[in-house]
Amino acid sequence: MAKPGDTWTTDAADAATEAAVLLRIIDLHPVLVSLAELSRDVGGERPRFDERDAIERAVRDLVAAGLLRRNGELILPTRAALRFSELADR
Repeated sequence: MAKPGDTWTTDAADAATEAAVLLRIIDLHPVLVSLAELSRDVGGERPRFDERDAIERAVRDLVAAGLLRRNGELILPTRAALRFSELADR
C-alpha cells in the first residue's frame, strides 16, 4: 500500500507535464511544432490517449498562463517564456 507522499496527485502530474511541454517547446524554438508533433515528441511515437490528453491540457493551461501561444495548430513560446529561460540559464 502506498504511503502518503508516495504517489503523485493529479495536480502534481499536470504540473510535471506542463514543465516538460514548456521546456520542450523552448528547446525546439525557433522550430515550429504542431500539437500532434509535440504529442509524439513528448509522449513517444504512439502516445496513449491519456498522454495526448495530458499534453493538450498542458498546452491549454500554458497558453492561459501566457507562456505559450497557439497559431492554428502551431505552438510557440511567448517572449516572456523565452526571456525567463534565458535568465534561468545564467
